[in-house]
Amino acid sequence: MVQIFRPGADTVIRLALAALATAPVLGVGLAYAVWRSPYVTAQDVTREQPVPFSHEHHVGGLGIDCRYCHSSVEKTAFAGLPPTETCMTCHAQEWTSAPMLAPVRQSLAEGRPLRWNRVHNLPAYVYFNHSVHVAKGVGCTTCHGPVQTMRLMRQAAPLTMGWCLDCHRDPTPNLRPHEAVFDVAWQPPDDQAEIGARLARERHIKSPDRLSECSICHR
Repeated sequence: MVQIFRPGADTVIRLALAALATAPVLGVGLAYAVWRSPYVTAQDVTREQPVPFSHEHHVGGLGIDCRYCHSSVEKTAFAGLPPTETCMTCHAQEWTSAPMLAPVRQSLAEGRPLRWNRVHNLPAYVYFNHSVHVAKGVGCTTCHGPVQTMRLMRQAAPLTMGWCLDCHRDPTPNLRPHEAVFDVAWQPPDDQAEIGARLARERHIKSPDRLSECSICHR
């Protein structure tokens, strides 16, 4: 009898069939891993800026309140960026000749705003309102992370749909007293579940089912 296939042909065919069967699963897993990676979410990515502004120094060291620079955070959807004049209220007297602040001085002299690169950049089809979250008692560090430790600003959270929905389905762990919203050192107390539930009732926060509706974030 003439042997058509080599002795290992059966093993090769079995391995090939197994590979064909597992390839879609591996492909889906790889796609999911990429989708969750910083390559897509930009989590923990530090953006280059025209001036190396340090939240660690200004917030953690000097104790400057978030609202000093982000002045519209309580009133509008956008937190706002400080005009050059805000920077110069201090730097007209401090570090007046520092090379790193040359773009700030040039901005003031030419009357042109600094062009900061956005760190937290949601897709155009996502609606987010800072003032609503502040009014309901969600603190800055809940979304932006421990900014008081960041020499250069980075995106601390993934900002994925699932991450947002986790909070919308149960916001109680993230609700604070109003006086603590801008407190970067705030930590939830041991009875946060009870306090959060009470704050949710007092502030008329919608039910988890309502907060999970598509129209809340996609308008």
